Amino acid sequence: MQLQQLLFEYEAFLVSRTHKSTTDTYMRIIRQLVLWITNQNSSSGIFEQFSKDVLKTYITHLEATGYSATHLARVKSAISGFARWLIESKGILISNPTSGLSIPQQPFQGNSELSQSQRQILQKLVLVDGKKRSLAIWALGYWAGCSVSDIAWLRETDTHISLKQGWISVGYKIGKVRDINLITEARRPLCEYIYSDERNHESRYTFTSQRHERLTEAGIHRWWKNIKSLALPQEYPLIESVTFHDLRHDFAHRMCQAGWTLEQVAYYLGHMTKWGTPSLQTTARYQYRSAATHVKSLSHNE
Repeated sequence: MQLQQLLFEYEAFLVSRTHKSTTDTYMRIIRQLVLWITNQNSSSGIFEQFSKDVLKTYITHLEATGYSATHLARVKSAISGFARWLIESKGILISNPTSGLSIPQQPFQGNSELSQSQRQILQKLVLVDGKKRSLAIWALGYWAGCSVSDIAWLRETDTHISLKQGWISVGYKIGKVRDINLITEARRPLCEYIYSDERNHESRYTFTSQRHERLTEAGIHRWWKNIKSLALPQEYPLIESVTFHDLRHDFAHRMCQAGWTLEQVAYYLGHMTKWGTPSLQTTARYQYRSAATHVKSLSHNE
């Protein structure tokens, strides 16, 4: 039986038993696996290569590409169901190659550093959205390390910018308010949004919405979810687990790598002690690169 016919029949099988979105996700995973196996340039057929060793190599490949442990578990589940169907309904396989296949655990990432692929995808999605407000929010998160609260509570009177220069006062919490200079990549989108028709100019807050006087923290999280939903099917697993707050962590990592001192990073992010001094203990974590980034940098230097 032709492979495409098998995939068509399995898709019909899934449709009759699960939600359409799950069917679409599982079929996309299976087709990506089939394509990967085909591209290995082996003379063997697809199902001759449908073994545990091949799947281990495939999972390792996905992990190295940057896919999360959550997505890897989803991949295993999709392939396991397909293999079970091939065994029970078609008699093509004798055993399920996913049996006993372990998935790497998701490491704790309290200070996430994004991969270059994640940065490129997210920036592209914001550009696809194209709204001036979206470009400004992204700019403050990615290029200025602002938190969700920094953005949600930013007042118009706290912005002192033009297209050529400027700074803002951020940090609505007591003891966290600080003045930060903005580089061009952060300043220009913010300036263009402030003077655009997208904004409610009667509001005292910089970022406005149709529901409230200001764009709330919940509103920013909803916006971020909508931005990520614009990703292509093959892109989404790479950015699915990235939160808006991860942009702030990534900014700090990039600034440390660019030569900023811990004191500079601590002040810029608002990491201050109750005595008003920079909290170096909180900020020191950004000096350490993630394992994945460190391995990539070593490979580039070889």
